[in-house]
Amino acid sequence: MTISSAPKTVMIIAGETSGDAHGAHLVRAMKKMAPALVFCGIGGDALRAAGVEILVEARNLSVVGITEVFAKIPSVLKAISTVKKNLRQRRPSLVILIDFPDFNLHIAAIAKKQGILVLYYVSPQIWAWRSGRIRKIRKTVDHVAVILPFEADYYARRDVAATFVGHPLLDAHSPPEDMPPDPGGVAPTPVIGLLPGSRVSEISRNLPFMLASATLLRQRFGNIQFLLSIAPSISREWVESFVNPYQKTCPVELISGNIKEIFEKSTLIVAASGTVTLETAIYGVPMVIIYRISPVSYMVGRALIEVDHIGLVNIIAGERVVPELIQQAASPKNIAGVVENLLKNPSELRRIREKLAEVRKKLGQAGASEKTAEIALSLLAAGG
Repeated sequence: MTISSAPKTVMIIAGETSGDAHGAHLVRAMKKMAPALVFCGIGGDALRAAGVEILVEARNLSVVGITEVFAKIPSVLKAISTVKKNLRQRRPSLVILIDFPDFNLHIAAIAKKQGILVLYYVSPQIWAWRSGRIRKIRKTVDHVAVILPFEADYYARRDVAATFVGHPLLDAHSPPEDMPPDPGGVAPTPVIGLLPGSRVSEISRNLPFMLASATLLRQRFGNIQFLLSIAPSISREWVESFVNPYQKTCPVELISGNIKEIFEKSTLIVAASGTVTLETAIYGVPMVIIYRISPVSYMVGRALIEVDHIGLVNIIAGERVVPELIQQAASPKNIAGVVENLLKNPSELRRIREKLAEVRKKLGQAGASEKTAEIALSLLAAGG
C-alpha cells in the first residue's frame, strides 16, 4: 500500500497503558510501510518511543468507573481543548482512536465535523454495555478495526464498516505455538501471580484485597509464593506502600514491567478484570478474575451491562471458563477460598488450561498491527 509522497500527519489517541502499547506497535507498522508519516497525539512512553509527538500525557486522563471520572474532569477538558486546537491547526489526514471510548467518541465527532477521516482500533465494547453508542460510531467513524472474533459481524449487522484484525496481544506476546505439556498437578511450591491492574484507581481498590487473600493463603500453604506485577505506568514506590506491611508475614516479590516472567512462573493467577486476562489466556495460565469499583459505579454498570460475564476470557468463550469474583464477592476470604480449591483440584486446572487454549485460538493470528496499518493507509490513500 502506498500513499502520496507529501508528508501526512496522523493523530493517534490512546488513553490507557494497553492502548499506548498497541498504538506503538501500530505506529511502527505504519512507518515501515510509509516512512514519511508524521504522528502526534495522546499517549505515554510507548508511543513516545515509537516517534509520536505527545500532546497530552495519557496518565493524566485514565480512570475506571462512573464516579471516579469526576476528579479528572479538568484534565479531560484541557485535553479535549488541546486536541481540538491541533486538529484545527495541523489538519491531520487521519485520526486513529484506540479504546478509551468516552473520550475518543467525543474526539471522533469533532474530527468528523472538520472532515477528517477516523479509524477506531480496539473498539468500544458496545456489545457488552451502552449499545446505543453504535449510532455515534456509525455517524463519526469511517472504519473500525476490531480485535475480538465476534465483533466484525456485530458491526456489519449495524451497517458499520469493520474488519477483524486479530488481537494485538498476539503481537506483543509470542509464547510457543505448542504450549508446555500439562503439568498434571500442582507444583510442590505453588506460585501465585497477582495482577492488580494498570491504573491507580483500580490498583487502589483491588490490590489490598489481593494482599489480604495472599496472607490467608500463606497460612494454609506455608510454602506458597507470590509475584506481583507493576505496570510500566505505575510508581514502584507507591505499590510498595501497599505491600510493605505484609512483607514480614507474607513475602511478595514485585516485578516491574516484565509481566511475561509472571506468566511463565505462575501456577495460578489472580487478575483484575481487563485485557490482562487475555494475556494470561494466551500463556495458558489458570486464573481467578476479581474486580472492585466504587459502589455507585457498580450499581450503574450493573444496570447497563448486557452480557452474562465480566471477564473477557469468559465472554469470548461464551461460558464461565474461570471464576469471577466481583465487588463484594471479591473479599479476601472468597479469593483465598477459590484459589485454594483450584490448587487442590488438578483436574479443574487441566480443564481451565484446555479452555484457555480454545480462547487463544479464537483470538486469531499475530499481525494485528500490520493489518490495521494497511487499513489506515487505505484510508489515507482514499482521502487524497
